[in-house]
Amino acid sequence: MAYGGSAVAPTAPPGSSETVRQVKLDKECELRVEVGPNFPLRLRLLSGTAEIFGTEIPTEIRLTFPPGHKFAVFTWYGATIEIDGTTETDYTADETPMISYINVHAVLDARRNLAKASPSDSDDSQGPRVIVVGPTDSGKSTLSRMLLSWAAKQGWKPTFVDLDIGQGSITKPGCIAATPVELPIDPVEGIPLDMPLVYFHGHVTPSANVELYKVLVKELAQVLERQFAGNVESRAAGMVINTMGWIEGVGYELLLHAIDAFNATVVLVLGQEKLWSMLRDVLKGKSNVDVVKLQKSGGVVSRNAKVRQKARGSRIREYFYGPANDLSPHSNTANFSDLLIYRIGGGPQAPRSALPVGAEPVSDRLRVAPVIVNQDLHHLVLAVSFAKEPDEIMSSNVAGFIWVTDINFESKKITYLAPSAGNLPGKYLIVGNLTWCE
Repeated sequence: MAYGGSAVAPTAPPGSSETVRQVKLDKECELRVEVGPNFPLRLRLLSGTAEIFGTEIPTEIRLTFPPGHKFAVFTWYGATIEIDGTTETDYTADETPMISYINVHAVLDARRNLAKASPSDSDDSQGPRVIVVGPTDSGKSTLSRMLLSWAAKQGWKPTFVDLDIGQGSITKPGCIAATPVELPIDPVEGIPLDMPLVYFHGHVTPSANVELYKVLVKELAQVLERQFAGNVESRAAGMVINTMGWIEGVGYELLLHAIDAFNATVVLVLGQEKLWSMLRDVLKGKSNVDVVKLQKSGGVVSRNAKVRQKARGSRIREYFYGPANDLSPHSNTANFSDLLIYRIGGGPQAPRSALPVGAEPVSDRLRVAPVIVNQDLHHLVLAVSFAKEPDEIMSSNVAGFIWVTDINFESKKITYLAPSAGNLPGKYLIVGNLTWCE
């Protein structure tokens, strides 16, 4: 049964009688919601049990979702939900792939228990390393969140790895990142940011610098490998790896590169039989890798380029202001000479005089080059590197980000927004082409 469809512009904010209604969900059904564009939406569980992307909803606690947010409330045994607010669309669905998803979780949980019971120096002590692949808008991020939250509910602390630099589930777009997940993921706040390990690519697609993307993926995988070697609990819990939707040509090669770099043992293919068949054939020689085909949810919403760009802007804003707009970033000023800004990629690899006759110089995609302050930096997001020297920039993770709000060439000063006041945690900044305008 549908409760709405395309909604008109809201005439009243949440809390008025015309925006409050109840929805009764039968066993193994879900309510799919897209919050309207102008007001937040409040939701609470009145009876029964239900979850949002694998995280149980506490009874009688109101959850507030911001405008434009999309989510689904699923119940295994039946529930009654109260909605307070106007939605763009909302409807109930009784056909979902949740049974197959929870079955995957059960298999992964068994493998974690086997790893925990095995000697720490044996190969069996490594828990499942799950990589979720599929085309754009197939539900990869959502499935990743479910598997992580279900594992955390069982007491595990799996590592979440996000390789989708176009959207950024852990931190802002333009990055690959990893973080341990110790509790089911908050339906509103998202992935916790207590201990993220972040590498800055600086672009929203790997195609802008494929070589750099490969290097950063390998670097992140090696760091996690070292961490697992010294932490039996994390090793047994394993990891869940979310990937981008680029699955053809170079994108397919990058998927194979990620599978190899992280030594993935389970490949979950969402929403495309051709990709499943290709990966099954190319990985059939690896006895320890299972390639599993899964149906994508009917609730997955296709997004065009404009919607994706808006979502990226929202993610960047969340970094500085928080999901609930409750953070207070600081505006700071620095002299041109105080900022050591570098770019990875670009610049000729060698002068023509040093090349064979007729040969053309090619761009060195891994060259770390200093950047002179110029107007092009205006509105760019820069990463603050932990590197101690310029030659460590590419292999170093980042501490955080700043946003350039003004450049004054007369006084030779840059004004930037930072999450907090005080000196930056590193002296080297990395620039790509990631822009943002409030």
